[in-house]
Amino acid sequence: MNTTSDESRMASDTATPRLTARPSDNAASVARSTLIVLAIVACGWLLIELNRFFLLVFAAIVLSAVFDTITARICRWTGIKRSYGLTSAITLFLGVFIGAFALFGSQLANEFDTITQTVPAAVEMLQGFLERFGMGQAVNELAEMGSDDLSRLFTQAGGFALAAGNGLADFVLVVVGAIFMAANPQVYRSGFLMLFPSNAEPVAAQALDDTSVGLRGWMMGQAISSLLVAALTWIGLWLLGVPASGGLGVIAGLLDIIPMVGPIIAGIPAVLLAFTVSPLTALWTLLLFLAIQQLQGNFLQPMIQKHAVDIPPAVLLFAVLAFGLLFGFLGVLLAAPLTIVAFILVRRVYVETILRKPIEISNEK
Repeated sequence: MNTTSDESRMASDTATPRLTARPSDNAASVARSTLIVLAIVACGWLLIELNRFFLLVFAAIVLSAVFDTITARICRWTGIKRSYGLTSAITLFLGVFIGAFALFGSQLANEFDTITQTVPAAVEMLQGFLERFGMGQAVNELAEMGSDDLSRLFTQAGGFALAAGNGLADFVLVVVGAIFMAANPQVYRSGFLMLFPSNAEPVAAQALDDTSVGLRGWMMGQAISSLLVAALTWIGLWLLGVPASGGLGVIAGLLDIIPMVGPIIAGIPAVLLAFTVSPLTALWTLLLFLAIQQLQGNFLQPMIQKHAVDIPPAVLLFAVLAFGLLFGFLGVLLAAPLTIVAFILVRRVYVETILRKPIEISNEK
């Protein structure tokens, strides 16, 4: 009897510490959960407050992918070392920009001035033309939105060739950062992968490879598309006799970077300026942009998607809207590469790794 009671007391004594440890475990769990929530909130706050900084870093990453692609081609064709190939790539890249603006800078500046000065008069002319047919109210609403804002928008679009953002300092920062990243990409890659646990590192490495291939393919396809759109717009408007055809062509080429919406925005000032010539010229200008849009949508865009990643058009459209609302004009310009990166990461990390469903990236075909 005594032995049984002693064993019961010992069992109760040994059980007591476990019971008293539970409140502390619960407190530690609550504290840990609170810290995780605070960390997530802090990261979100940093993303909001420093969104322009992160966008400029992303622009530098995209540009470094361009430098890396050009460098690889030069080294493959010439057999020189990578350091010399990178120097040649940077020299070629900057030389194209500097040479283009040295040859055509003053002419394009005059044409952009013509656009900003002529658009308000073109809006008034269009309003008078439509009022003859009782449709002036629509143009009145457009005028209330402010033709000056439209002019500023297109001026900023043309100036983006010189500044990745709102100033030359941002452009210089992006270029210098891209050069550093392209000079030794393995340093940044290995440093980024060190942030992940060992079991997650292979997935992160594969995701980085996918996004690198996707960005390089997108840049190559987009460069060809923008050049063709700019050239076709320039030649077409010049043949139609539309004022400032060169500036309008440059705007069309730059805005071709914006999926779906860019060609529509580029067509607005062209049609308005065509009205200063004649309504028939405006109609032909509208048909010209519709034809270029069909070429871009049926030939150029599939070519870009073939080299990058096959993203559904609706996803691209709403991505442009989302990034524009979140980050402004710079977010709209970077909407396509941001969407490509997000789309690849979601499929590779979430769908394949977490949900364990098979996927197929277009650039793997």
